[in-house]
Parts: sequence; C-alpha cells; structure tokens
Amino acid sequence: MKKYDLFVIGSGMAGMNIANRCASKGLKVGITDELPYGGTCALRGCDPKKIMLAATELKHLATNLADKDISGIPEISWKDAMKSKQEFVEIMPAKLEEGYEKNGVDTFHSSARFIKENHLQIGKEIIEADKIVIATGAKARQLNFPGGDLALTSTDFLNFENLPKSLIFIGGGYIAFEFAHMAARYGSKVTIIHRGEKPLENFDPFIVDQITKTTEELDIELILNTEVSKIEKSKAGYKIAANPDGNEKNWEAEVVINSAGRLPAIFDLDLDKGNVKFTQKGIVANEYLQSTSNPNVYVAGDAAATDGKPLTPVAVMEGHIVASNILKENSKKPDYSAIPTVVFTSPAMASVGLSEEEANQMGLDFIVKKNSVPNWFTAKRLNEKTYAFKTLIEKDSGKILGAHLTGSHAEEVINLFAMAIKGGLTSKDIKTMILTYPSASSDIVYMV
Repeated sequence: MKKYDLFVIGSGMAGMNIANRCASKGLKVGITDELPYGGTCALRGCDPKKIMLAATELKHLATNLADKDISGIPEISWKDAMKSKQEFVEIMPAKLEEGYEKNGVDTFHSSARFIKENHLQIGKEIIEADKIVIATGAKARQLNFPGGDLALTSTDFLNFENLPKSLIFIGGGYIAFEFAHMAARYGSKVTIIHRGEKPLENFDPFIVDQITKTTEELDIELILNTEVSKIEKSKAGYKIAANPDGNEKNWEAEVVINSAGRLPAIFDLDLDKGNVKFTQKGIVANEYLQSTSNPNVYVAGDAAATDGKPLTPVAVMEGHIVASNILKENSKKPDYSAIPTVVFTSPAMASVGLSEEEANQMGLDFIVKKNSVPNWFTAKRLNEKTYAFKTLIEKDSGKILGAHLTGSHAEEVINLFAMAIKGGLTSKDIKTMILTYPSASSDIVYMV
C-alpha cells in the first residue's frame, strides 16, 4: 500500500493545478486518470473545438462578404482541420506528465474507487491519503430509451476521420448548437431535436431568438417540443422515433449525437464507501469546497455540486482555492459572480451576470436595454446580419447587473461587461470611457 499526503482523482485543469501546487510546497502527491492526461477542455472539448471552428469562422466571414468585398468563398477541409487539431491534442498528455514528474507527482493511469475513508483502489494498487481531491469532470448524460446507447458523444464528434454527410443532435443546448454550426459549414446536413419549447434554455430568450434565426439560415433543421423515444439502425445509418403530437414521426441520419447535457463523472467512484455525500448534481461541498460528510475530501470543477457554472475557468479557480485550503487550512471561498459564458456559434452568443428572470425573482429595480443592431458599424462593415444585445442596469445605482450579446467578437466584448460587473462600474462610468474606435468593444457605451 502506498501512502500520500494528497491524492488527486482527475487530471483536468482543476486536478492538474491542485497536484502541481501542493507538490511544489512539499506534499507527497499522486494523481490518476483513466483517460489521457489533460481533461476534457484540452483534449476533448474547448481547445480542440476552437481549432476545428477556426476554418468555419473564416467561411462565415467570407460568406458575409462574398460578392461585396471578396470574389469567392474558400473551401474548408474537415480532414485538414482534424489533422491540425490532432497535432495539438497529441502532444498534450506527455507534456503534462513531464510537468508532474518535474514537481515530483506520482502518476497513475487507472480508474479510482473508494474502498473506505481515505483509502482508494487505483488499478491494482491500494492508496491511502490524508487528503483526497475529486476533480473528475463530467461526461455525457445517458439516453434512457431503446437504442440510446447507439448515439455517439461530442468526444466522438471531435474524432471523426470523415465528417458524416448527415447528423442528428439530440438535445438543444450549447454543445448541439456549436457542433451543428460547425458541421453545417463543413458540409453536413444537420438536424437538432429538442424536447423543450426553446433551445439554449440557460441563455436569454431575446438573444437566443437571434442565434436561432442564424441557425435556420444555415439550413439546420431545428425541431422543438419533441422528445426522442427510440433510436434504431437503418439503411441510411440510424432512425430516430419521437411522438411530438401523439403521432410517431421519424428522422434519419448517418450518425446520431447525444447532446442532451452532461452529468458529474462521479457515479463509479463508490463514494458511499468513502463517506462522501453526493447528489445527481455532484459532490456536496461546503463553502471551502470540502465534502460535508468526509472532511478529508475536497472537490473541484464539474464534479462539485456548487453554484459554479460548468466552465474551465471556474474549474481553474476552484482548483486554486482547493490547493490553498489544503495547504493553509480552510481560508478561501469561491466567488461565482460575474463569470461570463459563451456559445461558440458563428457569430458567438455570450452572457454574464443576471438574466432578466433572475433579476425579477430577486426583486431588483432595474431597466432593460435591448436591441437588434445589424445597422451598427461593427456589423455593417462585415455584412453581419446577426448583432444584438440586452443589458440590465440597476435604477438607483446605475450598476450593470447583466449583459447578453450576440454578434462579431461577442466572446471578447462580454469580458468587458464581466469586468464592469465585478468592479461595480455604473453605466455612467462606461459611457464616459474613451475606447478605441472603430472596434466592437467601443459599442458597449451604446449598450448601457
């Protein structure tokens, strides 16, 4: 049996930061992951997705400017983009392991499970640790209907050697929209089937309406109020069955993708044996990200049942907090205010702070400014038809409560609103700033 001061389960951004920082301060640390080191963001999500999106962003811009400023639309190649993505992804695990070795972190490559408090089974090894961190991230929610296991995941999508000619996404969240936009621009016929009345339910409805129009203009079929009941193989590939109005309807595609959301990857850890309380939302933790039932266990990232959004920057922040609380006893708490989030469609959709519904529920007195502004210079110079904003401003203080955007550079401009909310800036503060012009960021003075 091996003994450690700290053992980390999961090698994503949260786990990596915790392991390296604690080891650098003299703790004996071990880490394990049943998948290649790097986690979802670096290997199966954010980074490879953005690499694959680069060519589609160029195509989107060229399409807008075709017959106006340029003479044609460039062809983009899924295979070439995949090669570029693979070159980035393949070097990452070894690079991370070199970092662990440099810091004296023992590395394991097996699944983990509790056998009792402070004791883990790691492959064939028994591990005892004074402190254990669970940073296992999330994985695709299972589809609990006949043939649900026939659907592939976003991980599979990002590893297609050849892009399927037709795709159906089950679920209308950010994964579906990002990958649907990507696949459509690479030439695939795409359908999104969503059981709710509105897609992208965690985003502002006014902004969602704008991006929905753009989605439909890409010839992406968006089917709402429809819950899939069955997947089965067919000559075309797979057939989807649903009963939206009491009558069964069918759709066919070469491949089906499960984009119905993600759940914490904690349910095979035998947490009960470790006296670690959990729910379907994740491990129950106190304000210091420490298990409420086993004080020797900490949690960070998507595995935690906290108010933090399932975003890489949140996992990184929580990782730093957990490391600090292990090294210096519980002294730091996470701050989940003013955290921006983006849907990387083309154009992007971004949000930070309160939604209108949340502000109303809190009884706040505020004004709403919203508009669709494709006539503004930022959009007109690129011939971008989708450009809109909604901002929430507290009446008495003038402070920015929330901002919701779609359009060119929305993923960058939203960071200015995040800083404004975090810093307590008022609409007057923003309006009196001197910003570069012409630039997308200079538009914020007209949004408040």
